[in-house]
Amino acid sequence: MVQHRLKLFFALSRTPHALIDMSAPALAALLCLGHFPPLPVTIIGIVTVFAGYTAVYALNDIVDLRADRLKVGIGGYRDDENYLDGVIIRHPMAKGALGLGAGLAWAVGWALIALAGAFWLNPVCVYLFATGCLLESLYCKLWRVTPLRALINGAVKTLGAIAAAYAVNPSPPILFLALLFLWLFMWEVGGQNIPNDWTDIEEDRHFKAQTIPVRLGLHRATLLIVTCLVLALFLNLAVLWASPLRFGGVYLLPAVAINIFLLLRPAFLLGYRRQRNDAMALFNKASYYPLAVLGLVLARLAF
Repeated sequence: MVQHRLKLFFALSRTPHALIDMSAPALAALLCLGHFPPLPVTIIGIVTVFAGYTAVYALNDIVDLRADRLKVGIGGYRDDENYLDGVIIRHPMAKGALGLGAGLAWAVGWALIALAGAFWLNPVCVYLFATGCLLESLYCKLWRVTPLRALINGAVKTLGAIAAAYAVNPSPPILFLALLFLWLFMWEVGGQNIPNDWTDIEEDRHFKAQTIPVRLGLHRATLLIVTCLVLALFLNLAVLWASPLRFGGVYLLPAVAINIFLLLRPAFLLGYRRQRNDAMALFNKASYYPLAVLGLVLARLAF
């Protein structure tokens, strides 16, 4: 019973996906610093990142509860699909498997841990975490207002990485931060946000939601996806160039390959076939993108 209950909380925070997303702050910290941070910073950083992602993902479901219930009511958010966010159960509160009070307590508890860790690492991280929570709430509230909410979501996904840079370097280079922000922003919008909205397009049309696929159509949505992910490729190389680490051709070629196989190839397949399953496949593969680049950086540090 306790194990099942815990799974529901992990489902609320999309923990399988969040654990993969945690690679982005780790990646940012290593690229900014050029070497491994001290052990206390590493340990507190890991706990803080886990707490922060757990809280923010839960916050999304709490703020979006009404909209999620509407989608569930017409058969949306099925759990029998090959979708990373549905490894356990998608939106357990909307499906009645978890109460709102329990979800709030879970989110607040992890948020307090995240705030304590962020303050210990660097008070700037506290402001970045609070900004992320506010922007995530605003993003959810704009579901029926404007497709430009995708820009807010792109910014939210970069804040964890930006905070990680400040956690290991009190004054990170502005150029590095700008390139890091733009790189992860393009990856999130093109590889996560738009494909995710594509998978929910029927439900979103039913409720007149203002998402990019609904508002601009699938052709323009595809063009935006491809444009963002092509830019992500070049920005990825720019971030590697701006890092104190030095990446020769032996590492740049694998970096290009990661972009092609996890981002560009599934994006072009989606544009060619325009099937919901292809949007889901792009979302799933793009989710592993920061983790793959982190593996490349760890290889560079090791050798």
